[in-house]
Amino acid sequence: MAPNAEEATSVLSEANFEKLVPPQASPWKYEIVYPSVVALLAVHIMAAYGLFLAVTTACWTTILYNYILLELSMLGTTVGAHRLWSHKSFKAKMPLQIILMLMQSMTGQFTVTNWVRDHRMHHRYTDTDADPHNPTRGFFFAHIGWLLVKKHQEVKNRGKFIDMSDIYANPVLRFQRKYGLAIIGFMTFVLPTVVPIYFWGETLNVAWHICMLKYAFIINKTLTVNSVGHTWGYKTYDKNIQPTNNTISEVLTLGEGYHNYHHVFPWDYRSAEFGDSKFNLSKRFIDFFAKVGWAFDLKMAPKHVIDRRVERTGDGSDFWGYKKADLY
Repeated sequence: MAPNAEEATSVLSEANFEKLVPPQASPWKYEIVYPSVVALLAVHIMAAYGLFLAVTTACWTTILYNYILLELSMLGTTVGAHRLWSHKSFKAKMPLQIILMLMQSMTGQFTVTNWVRDHRMHHRYTDTDADPHNPTRGFFFAHIGWLLVKKHQEVKNRGKFIDMSDIYANPVLRFQRKYGLAIIGFMTFVLPTVVPIYFWGETLNVAWHICMLKYAFIINKTLTVNSVGHTWGYKTYDKNIQPTNNTISEVLTLGEGYHNYHHVFPWDYRSAEFGDSKFNLSKRFIDFFAKVGWAFDLKMAPKHVIDRRVERTGDGSDFWGYKKADLY
């Protein structure tokens, strides 16, 4: 019996697959994961009610507290899961690793191990069927749709080619993986709810729904890199790929919006054309701990290498002003 299209794709060799030219999105029948649909719908409904409570009932301290947790959790993702563990763009001593692991646990986005695997897949197979949130399937799929359906067969097939040995060998990440449900549940839901109730008398109803509002913001802020950052913006470094430099994503994600640059130089700890952007708080966070001595071996792309890449494959834009000497 002749193999179907999906089976034929699955037997492609690793070498042949990597020669495919993006964008590449073969015909695919989505298989909806209904528990995920219900869960995310419930989160956003509770978040909507939380927004109503935020402007009518909640204590300002509850709102401020959850906002602080929101930004800390964002840094746990951008600095920890992304720049440190996914790309190894710098090294961190054990105390900083523990802090970043706990901050990432506030996001409710599974463990660092899960996050790194998906992100390394995204970079290795960008804009193809083996990209978990393949943007060539549209804005909604790249943003949140990929969480609502079963993974494409190519994501499963190619996952075995991703080297995760450094992650599995890390004691901090092994601990999180072993006790993930308890750690993530406590940091994402219990701590944000209990503290306002215990310390300043917030009601359970308000505290819980403000927590869910925070959680919905975390999800959508993070996912703008997948959707907005692959749809609108400038391609100063490589006009042949889908990732872009986008101001909205840059502001929301504390420095991850220079996405065209990041896909060209993923190992640069700044994740940006220039390091001193007022929105790149993730870079400033790393710089602070570098001064403390907890972050070291910070990797940067040399300016002459960046300039050559701009001239060779860039779209001619200079929206971010990277050529200004005082910004580099």
